[in-house]
Amino acid sequence: GVLVSVYGEGILILGESGTGKEYIARMIHDNSNRKSSPFVAVDCGSLSMELAPSELFGHKKGSFTSAVSDKTGVFLEANGGTVFLDEVGNLSYEVQKQLLRALQEQKVRPVGSATDIKVDVRIIAATNEDLEKAIEEGRFRQDLYHRINEFSVNVPPLRDRIEDIEEFCYHSINQANEELGKE
Repeated sequence: GVLVSVYGEGILILGESGTGKEYIARMIHDNSNRKSSPFVAVDCGSLSMELAPSELFGHKKGSFTSAVSDKTGVFLEANGGTVFLDEVGNLSYEVQKQLLRALQEQKVRPVGSATDIKVDVRIIAATNEDLEKAIEEGRFRQDLYHRINEFSVNVPPLRDRIEDIEEFCYHSINQANEELGKE
């Protein structure tokens, strides 16, 4: 929708764990001109420094010991759509560098490949970490921060939105009734 088309491609969702950051990312995707293309979510906290480039950008068979076949990678899976990077602050500095290159050049290079592949993805990143503090401490790249933070959404915890609890309850009841065929 309007929110997404007005504010560039980099969206950063800020909030505590459990505040629904991925739900908001999906909602942005589903209401954008990319809704007919894939939405691919990545938990950056679960990616090891060694495997992150392969997960994100793919790899060629034989490029490392366990690479028994070619792997597409998240960016190519989501081509034309959205990549949701949850807990983006957990990416290693080296992977942040590769991610920045992919965003700037709109190309990825699978591990073990000699050629780049053009990709068109929107990045929606989320974190519960203070990335500005991480920048000061040298754990997060400032240039990447500016690239993913063209527009930010702050998601307050439910304890700060007491008035929303009743609406959540009715929504949950209606959803359960629909799933169970009950009134």
